[in-house]
Order: sequence, then C-alpha cells, then structure tokens
Amino acid sequence: MKEFTHVNATSVADAEAALAQYGSRAKIIAGGTDLIGLLKLRALRTQPECLINLKTIQDLDYIDEDSSGLKLGALTRLHDIAVSPVVTAKYPALAAAARAVASWQIRSMGTIGGNICQETRCWYYRSSWNKFDCLRKGGSTCYAVTGNNHEHSIFGHASNCFAAHPSDTAPALVALDASIKTNKRTVAATSFFDGFKGTTLAADEFVVSIQVPTPAAGSKQGFAKASVRRAIDFAIVNAACLITPASGNITSARVVVSAASPVPLRVAKVEDALVGKTLSEATVVAAAEEVVNMPTFLPLPLNGHKVQVAKGVIKRALLA
Repeated sequence: MKEFTHVNATSVADAEAALAQYGSRAKIIAGGTDLIGLLKLRALRTQPECLINLKTIQDLDYIDEDSSGLKLGALTRLHDIAVSPVVTAKYPALAAAARAVASWQIRSMGTIGGNICQETRCWYYRSSWNKFDCLRKGGSTCYAVTGNNHEHSIFGHASNCFAAHPSDTAPALVALDASIKTNKRTVAATSFFDGFKGTTLAADEFVVSIQVPTPAAGSKQGFAKASVRRAIDFAIVNAACLITPASGNITSARVVVSAASPVPLRVAKVEDALVGKTLSEATVVAAAEEVVNMPTFLPLPLNGHKVQVAKGVIKRALLA
C-alpha cells in the first residue's frame, strides 16, 4: 500500500480544513470496510495522499427520534441500526436493510454513511493495480458492455457506465423519503446518488447525518434481498417499499430497486400498478411484472437472469 498522511479529524470543521488542504488528493474514511480494500488492491487510478478519519469526531454516532422522524449520525454502525428498538419498530425496512449487509463483523465496523457512499462493486472498476482503466475512472471504455456483465445493470447506464449500485441501505432510504445532510447542504436521498460518480457529493463534502421522516400512519414497509450466498454477499437485486395504507386501496407507493441499476431506482411502473388496488398477492404479482416496462429497462447479454430475480425480490418486499 502506498504511504499516505492520516488525519484524525476532531470536528466537522477540522475535517473540512483537511479537505480544503488536500482537495482531490484526499479520501474520507469512516469504518473503512470499503476503502481499505480499494487501497490494498491499488484499484484506484490515483492513490490518495491523505486519509481523513471521521471516527475521531465525537458527535456523529447516534440514533435519535423526535416528532419529525428518525435522525442517524453518519458514523452510526450498521449493526446498531439493525438492532435499534426504534428503527425496528417504526422503520423496519431500514432495519432489515442494515441487517442484510454483509456479515456481523462488517456491520460492527461499517457505518451508514459509508454504506451509502461506497464505490461500485464492478470487477473492472475494482481490478487490482487498475488493470482496466475504465470509463468510470476517466478512461474511454466500459468493459462490461462486451465483457462479463453478469452482475451489472439491467436498467440502463449512467454516462455509458453499466455498473450497478451496491448499497443495501440506500434503496430503503429512498423508499422512506430520507434526506442526507452533508457539511454543506441537505439533499433528498432520491437526488443524492449519481450513477456515474456514485454520489452527488462535491470534492469538499461529506455526509454528516441522515434524516428519515415518520412514515404515514397505517403505512406498510418491506425490504428484500437476493444474493448468491445468504450471508456476506452483495445483492444480485434488492428492493425496498413503502405502501400507504397497509389495508384498503393503496393511495401511494414507493418501490425502489438497487444492485440492478446505476442508482437506487424508483420503479414507477410498479408503483403505478399498485395505486388504487388492494395489497393482495395477485396485485403484487401483476405489479412486479411491470419492471420490464420501465423506460430504462436494458438487460445486457449475460445478466438477463436479474429480470426474474428483480420481479421476485419486489414481490417479497411488498409481501413482507
């Protein structure tokens, strides 16, 4: 691993000062479960000269709730979210998503901020010693188009990059209409993710907290994930939903898939097929079929299996 400067930030202002000093030559580190692997592999086009450690900031690890909803510090560990009585009782889709991430050891180190900001798992992007200087890194080619695209997006591309978004918690946050607070601004989760850059964070920005509004009374939430191995693995497809109301005719639906699209994607065709119906198995089965009518639906030669997986995961999330 290349030598680098390690800065233990003691406050948000301290981290901002370090970012201002090093600019694009710096990387933010929290739990480190993603970044350390990238550094060991020398997968990045340019290795950072400085790592700015946020774990030494005192006030970014918390789970609070008030009349407006749930508030999570960016450094809150995934394990703590998964087992929190408040989250499991009132925000079960988020608790289930956190519980689905990797292994207990990873969840005990990984943070919610890091989980939504992690880099894509595309094997061309993460190849050791930057063997494939791909489009996403500043090169000119998305190698997945003509290469091994088994795990890539079935819902189109972002600036011609077909990498899929890897986070389990991100679709739950989008479904729950969360907001992401950075050191500079507050942005809706639906606008936080960028399929090409990963997130819309500027070079001098980092996540400080996440805010989730209180779900409407009588609403229903669900989360489901499909992976090759039940534990540890990243998703083939995952899905989260928020349906209002849980009984009677559905008046609103938010259904979000990830790991099969460049960003956590609201599948509007599925949502439209649910509104005005009752939440029955027949309704859910018919609605899930609508994924193929999404405007961006574009399976690649080797990932057609994800279509059926996406339908099944959506059904499981809705019926959870």
